[in-house]
Amino acid sequence: MQLESRNTVLQSELDGINQEASKQNQDPTSWLPTLPPRYSLQSHKGNVNCVSFHPIFSSIASGSDDCTIKIWDWEFGELEKTIKGHTQAVRDLDYGGPKGGILLASCSSDLTIKLWDPANEYKNIRTLQGHDHIICSARFIPFGDANGGVENLLISASGDQTLKVWNVGTGHCLKTLRGHTDWVRSVCPSIEGRFLLSAGNDWTARLWDISDPNPESKLTLMGHAHGINCCAIAPATAYGYLAAMAGSKAQPPSGGAVEFVATGSRDKTIKLWDARGTCLKTLTGHNNWVTAVLFHPGGKYLLSVADDKTLRYWDLSQEGQCIKVLEGIHEQFITCFRWAPSVAKDISTAKGYVHGANMKTDSSSAQIRCVVATGSMDMTVKIFTN
Repeated sequence: MQLESRNTVLQSELDGINQEASKQNQDPTSWLPTLPPRYSLQSHKGNVNCVSFHPIFSSIASGSDDCTIKIWDWEFGELEKTIKGHTQAVRDLDYGGPKGGILLASCSSDLTIKLWDPANEYKNIRTLQGHDHIICSARFIPFGDANGGVENLLISASGDQTLKVWNVGTGHCLKTLRGHTDWVRSVCPSIEGRFLLSAGNDWTARLWDISDPNPESKLTLMGHAHGINCCAIAPATAYGYLAAMAGSKAQPPSGGAVEFVATGSRDKTIKLWDARGTCLKTLTGHNNWVTAVLFHPGGKYLLSVADDKTLRYWDLSQEGQCIKVLEGIHEQFITCFRWAPSVAKDISTAKGYVHGANMKTDSSSAQIRCVVATGSMDMTVKIFTN
């Protein structure tokens, strides 16, 4: 009878834990990917270098060393289309543009950026040329302070040590940003489109204000002991946690100013910074190059992947403590990591979508999608969903 009584108590406690876990899984602001992945997408014949989610539909694009882009349906795990056009490795992908005019941008080792129209069977509508070296990153710049909502802009980062701002409609290069002294590996636009964060092999990350007619880096972040592979701008939802870490009680800045950022490096560390160039925290745990970092749209967590084949979760409410490590996701190095952008709850009346990792998560206007993807040198894309 004592054993039965004890068993009843333990079962009740277990049920409570399961209910709490279920609540967390149902809450998008606290959802985190768990093993196993929902799908392992296989079709590429070379390393997968990049992935990008369609902002509204259940499509994800992947780019590879095999020179192709593949479009998948992540809800069903099916290959929808293979796009050919680049003559060398596809290095980065990004969906962007205004609602009703969404495009897919791809950049390549062949020194070109190509624009594809998803509404017209991914027809190549424009090719942008101007870089003198491999183009590592290409991202759409959200409409905002940078252009007053008039032009559709794209930013690219290259091994030629520059970043270029492009007018997507005309294909013209509007600005060339110079400041890095080595290969520029990554670029991340702010949600309002005014600021850019870039990172490179010169061991620095740089913050740019592209509303300036002759932009120069307004802030240079120095502290890593090797090249910086990736960077991310913190969303407004993360401000409270990062401000506490910085010892600040100030309110989030207005006017789209960038207040906190993260960088991931070949020195195996991640650093959190404020907008004055102060390193708030160095996160250690990965034992190989950090290849991608992103902020959870709910704001509480930072997520990272690395060449050690792990996905790590860092709790910003606990000063960046690593709370979980997912191992064995891929058989080889993890090269990329993206979160599906939030979507307006009422798409029919929405002006657009919430862009990329810098999404705003106002529960009244946007819904977090609990979908993430990783890509690897093992030629696969893994899909994780709630």
